Amino acid sequence: MADEKQPAAEETVTLHLLKKKMNDFAKERDWEKYHTPRNLLLVLVGGVGELSEIFQWKGEVPKGLPDWKEEEKIHLGLESSDVLLYLIRLSDICGIDLDKAVMRKIELNSLKYPIRSCKDNPDGGG
Repeated sequence: MADEKQPAAEETVTLHLLKKKMNDFAKERDWEKYHTPRNLLLVLVGGVGELSEIFQWKGEVPKGLPDWKEEEKIHLGLESSDVLLYLIRLSDICGIDLDKAVMRKIELNSLKYPIRSCKDNPDGGG
């Protein structure tokens, strides 16, 4: 582990940086042949399942998770990271520009759920 690169504390994280890191990680290990859309989707779904298990049996929890132990929050961060990284990798392998897709989705959501209609309808909105 001594020769593993440690991220700079002040390094700005972007989708582009994460995509590059995932690509480099797979290349260095000769894992590219395994990173097919199907395989990445399945591991992504598995990661979402692991993320869900963390919340299983906890009921509703308040923002910030004030009653959680620090190790539970660390575990949540690690599993959330797995889901994010596999989603970025899947998008990359499928040729999807996730930056553009995300911005487009936000734009479409703002048209679908205008501020006025959401404020007037407490049950309408996400």
